[in-house]
Amino acid sequence: MPKIKTKKALAKRVKVTKSGKILYSPAGRRHLTGWKDSKRARQLRKKQTMNKPDTQGIRFALPYA
Repeated sequence: MPKIKTKKALAKRVKVTKSGKILYSPAGRRHLTGWKDSKRARQLRKKQTMNKPDTQGIRFALPYA
């Protein structure tokens, strides 16, 4: 049985913590930020943890997760 390949596109976008949670950067920070509230822009800077149902699918794409 061959090894499962890592989906490199996904591996560049997410980080797996030691406890197994998946961190990602939220959408909406690249452009059109001039009219967004400063509170909203500040919150978009932080990494977010992925919810449980979405984490299940990512485990197939990242064998080390």
